[in-house]
Amino acid sequence: AGECVDPLVSGLYASSFLASSRYNFLYSANFSFHNLMKFTLDSFLIQPWLQVDLGRKYRLVAIATQGTFNSYDWVTKYTLLYGDRPDSWTPYIMKGGNSTMPGNWNYYQVKRNVFHYAFTAKHIRLLPLAWNTENGGKIGVRLELFGCSYDSYVLQYNGDDSVVYMYPEKRSRTLHDHIAINFKTLEQDGLLLHSEGIQGDLFTLELKKGRLYLHISLGSSVIHKVNGRTTLTAGSLLDNLHWHYVTIKRYGRQVNFTVDSQTVTAICNGDFTHLDLDAQMYVGGVIEQNLPHLPTTPNFRGCLENVFINGINIIDKPNHNQNMHFACRDILLKPMTFAGPNNYLQVPGFFRRPRMFVKFKFRSWDYTGLLMFTRFADDLGALELGLSEGQINVTIFQPGKKKLQFAAGYRLNDGYWHTVDLAARDNLLTLTIDEEEGSPLKITNPFTMRTGDRYFFGGVTKLNHFHGCMQHIFIDNEQLDIDIILQRQWGRYAELLLGTCGITDRCTPNPCEHEGRCIQSWDDFICLCENTGYKGEVCHMSVYKESCEAYRLSGKYWSGNYTIDPDLSGPLKPFEVYCKMKSYKAWTVIMHDRVEGTKVSGSSIDRPYIVDVNYWNASWDEVTALANISMYCEQWIDYSCYKSRLLNTPNGRPFGYWIGRNNETHYYWGGTFREVQKCGCSINQTCIDPKFQCNCDADYRQWYSDKGYLDFRDHLPVRRVVVGDTNRTGSQAHITVGPLRCHGDKNIWNTIAFTKPTYITFPTFRPGSSADISFHFKTYRDHGVFLENSDDQLRNFIRIELNTTHNLVFVFMVGDGIINVTLRSPVPLNDNEWHFVQAEINVKLARIKVDYQPWAVRRFPAQTFVTMTFTHPLLVGSANRTLRPFLGCLRGLRMNGVPIDLEGKVNEEQGIRRNCTGQCLNATIPCRNSGQCIEGYASYTCDCNNTAFDGFYCHKDIGAYFEIGSWLKYNIRKKPVSDEAAWANWIDPHYDNFSLGYNDTADDIEFSFSTVHTPAVLLYISSFVQDYIAVILRTDGRRNLRYKLGLITHKYQLTGRNLADGFPHYVNITRHNRTIKTQVDYMEPIVEKITLVEDARFDSPKSMFLGRVMEVGDIDYEIQRHNAPGFIGCISGVRYNVYAPLKAFFRPNETEPPVTTQGYVSESICGAFPPVLGYVPWEVDPWFTGIGEFIHILHFNERNIIFSSSTQLFIFCLQSIFISTMTLRK
Repeated sequence: AGECVDPLVSGLYASSFLASSRYNFLYSANFSFHNLMKFTLDSFLIQPWLQVDLGRKYRLVAIATQGTFNSYDWVTKYTLLYGDRPDSWTPYIMKGGNSTMPGNWNYYQVKRNVFHYAFTAKHIRLLPLAWNTENGGKIGVRLELFGCSYDSYVLQYNGDDSVVYMYPEKRSRTLHDHIAINFKTLEQDGLLLHSEGIQGDLFTLELKKGRLYLHISLGSSVIHKVNGRTTLTAGSLLDNLHWHYVTIKRYGRQVNFTVDSQTVTAICNGDFTHLDLDAQMYVGGVIEQNLPHLPTTPNFRGCLENVFINGINIIDKPNHNQNMHFACRDILLKPMTFAGPNNYLQVPGFFRRPRMFVKFKFRSWDYTGLLMFTRFADDLGALELGLSEGQINVTIFQPGKKKLQFAAGYRLNDGYWHTVDLAARDNLLTLTIDEEEGSPLKITNPFTMRTGDRYFFGGVTKLNHFHGCMQHIFIDNEQLDIDIILQRQWGRYAELLLGTCGITDRCTPNPCEHEGRCIQSWDDFICLCENTGYKGEVCHMSVYKESCEAYRLSGKYWSGNYTIDPDLSGPLKPFEVYCKMKSYKAWTVIMHDRVEGTKVSGSSIDRPYIVDVNYWNASWDEVTALANISMYCEQWIDYSCYKSRLLNTPNGRPFGYWIGRNNETHYYWGGTFREVQKCGCSINQTCIDPKFQCNCDADYRQWYSDKGYLDFRDHLPVRRVVVGDTNRTGSQAHITVGPLRCHGDKNIWNTIAFTKPTYITFPTFRPGSSADISFHFKTYRDHGVFLENSDDQLRNFIRIELNTTHNLVFVFMVGDGIINVTLRSPVPLNDNEWHFVQAEINVKLARIKVDYQPWAVRRFPAQTFVTMTFTHPLLVGSANRTLRPFLGCLRGLRMNGVPIDLEGKVNEEQGIRRNCTGQCLNATIPCRNSGQCIEGYASYTCDCNNTAFDGFYCHKDIGAYFEIGSWLKYNIRKKPVSDEAAWANWIDPHYDNFSLGYNDTADDIEFSFSTVHTPAVLLYISSFVQDYIAVILRTDGRRNLRYKLGLITHKYQLTGRNLADGFPHYVNITRHNRTIKTQVDYMEPIVEKITLVEDARFDSPKSMFLGRVMEVGDIDYEIQRHNAPGFIGCISGVRYNVYAPLKAFFRPNETEPPVTTQGYVSESICGAFPPVLGYVPWEVDPWFTGIGEFIHILHFNERNIIFSSSTQLFIFCLQSIFISTMTLRK
């Protein structure tokens, strides 16, 4: 058979179409595109519709719509109904429970909606819900249906009949099965299929409470005490008289169970793979001589269609009961759906009768809502039936009297049909629910009533409206025919869907994860996550941390019991452990039932004693998950023996061993290396008998032991220990297994750095309907994609990226166009600091956050369905291969709680490095002169702001030439330090970093100079008090340092050489508290001490002078003596702590720099340092013109010199030219 995509509408005759009304009706493919049929409907009807009779039953897979040609008429939203007859409809419900299908956005483009499950129908009705109204637009639609022919074989069941299918050869033994069955019914319970085998095999398909249950057993094992029965459940509200499509596929123990669009998968219990059934399979019920039906399940009442059992259509076989009907005789119910915010139905009643009789059926999920309301005649009051907290509230209003209010029923908002029967007369009202005649509600309070002429169902103005379905409405014992009443305009309605019940169960399958409880209303659901260990809209996110290490890093420093969740949002449950917190690590300790030890005797190698280890509060998978994420694990094991051998070394078959992860057997013991079949005593050579490699293998009649730590993490934890040599006379053993102890979290520090535009791939992310992503990043770049996963056409994808320096964006297309959630951070995110990102998406919302900032949230409309079906590998580091690559560091990436091993993808050649290391670690030329290396990961830059230098590597000296009498003043502070700040600084030594702007117990001074003139004050730093710092060049060329801290001036000689020799000299002075270290040029540093009785603080610095001291007030005599005529020469690279006066003067970064000069001060490098040449990144290279291979040939003195676009080659060539030129000149 080919694909089921045949066009079904374009070949129909005009008589196949029916509309509620129309402006024009055209039947011609010439008026349409893609063979779509064209209709224009009256937009002013309460409920316009278009109906198509396909002539026979078809299997439908898709619908396409288009607007009216060359007009403003198109439908933007619509609901689709289908059915076997034109007066009984089934609404098509999309994933998420939404019946509103997206339509067109202009008249010419075709919108195709593919049904998420195929269904069968003969009649189709399209209900426009919204349409274009601009420029006089009306309802206009051209449509086409796609599908294929469908042969229908039907049987009607009345509960007292059955079909028996006899297996070929009187038995069935199958490895795989394929069973398909369609059914519809009004009953909540019924048996569809049943077959048994004498070996205990079972296959049963039954309807219970409107849900379908599949019971299957491939056989049970008495020896291993395994019950092979497996039960799967799917579907809900299947008693709605709509066709439902069931498929069961089994291969071995794997079973797929599908009801409509819901598929449940399971692995059958037990170890068997074949289904062995005897003689026959019952279809629709079990009828035997002494068994009219199964004890727990009634026979099926309704219709079955096309029952296929492994390719055989049971209904098509000729040997059926002749009394059965091969047609489905539907009961015409005419239900109606109250689906709008202002829905209601108004019908007429018999006026001024002394008795009232009202009966109807309803089904709903809502806790509250108005069911029925009527006003009595002669202004005697009113009667209201309402749904409140799942009960029926009866309220009687009487003028001038207190209203009468009573309640009946319990949990009537469970989605099932419930019958309400009300009878009333003067002073008596009787309310019966679900036809329970034995316990009706009776109200005998005094009141007077006469029936009114109108009854409202579902809502009245300003009252709480009912949402759900109603049918079988009786008023005064006469059933209402809604079609006739509305046709004759005896009644009114609004926002009502006639002929169908559109209720859906939004809690089946349960959208709440981790056993969260689902509570639903008509159009939405909520999840209750209490006592699950999870939180969020669908109970997806774990409340707990993944490890003790994560608790320690979050600030929990005290030891105790903690609950951890190693896989976070994964399927494993949280469990309690003991966390032993240390300053540098956190130990996770899990106890079990074998810590106290187990005595063993009477075991042999053929019938060993198995010591099972059962861990407290955690399953085996949960303990294994903890070991798997830890950096290190260990477990103590001790085998004490009395004439009982252990490993039977050196060459024998081991009598004992232990079993760890993945049920793998290990023959090495604690204290030794893995897989060497030795004990710890053989490693440190302390075994009691050197011929053996375990103490117990010596087989002495004394108590010995082999013990030690097992510390190979991939083998832990210990699951069981096997002891096999205690059956001889006097043999005994005592086995002790210590608690599992682990520390570290290898995922938290799983770190890589992207140093080139590249990406790494991981297996496709398959999150289901909920996803959470978390990771840490650091970068200096202002953009980059962290990760992306998509399908082939990029119509289904998720992406997280840094969009700007402040914007973090979560972009996705998972069902309804491209949507993004943008977090706008108040601080830059490209500051090369670690930032923690969390993102989550589910059917309720999408959100993203960074660090401790609030979530940026995008909430979805109710009934949204999220489809995350990706086919491409997960890309980390860029989008769509190398689009918008990320350069920086990533660590701790988790997807739905599963750690992603980033370090496993390290590739230095591709630019993926282990740990967070970029170009700064191995810089071609390091940043000079205390410049800070700014990591660009693909390159680096040097931050020279806190230096006295300039240039790419902070290598360019900034100096000045001072002529006689010239000077420069740099203002450090404009006013002295306040007494409060000074006092706070005395109390808290760290306070000065915030209040004073400098550290008054530490100084760092550096500069270089060259001169031939003496004397001079090279540098002078004044204060608002009497403190100062001065570097003096004496008359003989020697240099002195003068420090005045408090009352005493300290004098230090920096060097005994004559520095006024015209050559550049470098000076560095550092002070920390009372220690002063000085260095001139590259000579050995000199260390001096300030005595304890003196002040060690340089209080309130004011100004810095170069060239000459021009301070106002008293100046030390020594300073005055060396201050004239002033410094003549060159001084460069001047820095005092973070202040660089020459750089502030020649490279100002503010409008009014705090610098004052007098005389001739000109910029000069003073020859202090040679230029530095090296690699310059292309982003800042002024010579870079593009990427490519450009070769230019320059004829220079009959030699060819080649220039390349590569910057390194370019600089190298420039250097070569310079050297060659100098050589030629010589």
